[in-house]
Amino acid sequence: MTDTGIPDGVAVEMIYVVEVSYAADAPAKRPAVRPEHLSRIARLLAERRLIEAGGFTDFSSALFLVPAADEGEAIDLIRDDVYMRAGVWIDDVRARQFGRVVLTPEAK
Repeated sequence: MTDTGIPDGVAVEMIYVVEVSYAADAPAKRPAVRPEHLSRIARLLAERRLIEAGGFTDFSSALFLVPAADEGEAIDLIRDDVYMRAGVWIDDVRARQFGRVVLTPEAK
């Protein structure tokens, strides 16, 4: 165990949990732009600019786990999406720093 109380083989990675609300008419607006949105999300996942992404099935909000240098970078990544431009989401993007527990290479 290290002096920080984190055992060997474990690390705490600082990321951002980002949430954005769907517009009331999102179910009607989403189909036209969903392929573009999902293609971008897939690319960001492949580039490791996103860890996880998805929307709540009640169309209340979408949630993202974003490895970013700061809160602004995490928010900008989400704001730069076709869902924002098409009005599927409302511009209430919010981010909170989150300590994500991960295994270090020697523990895998």
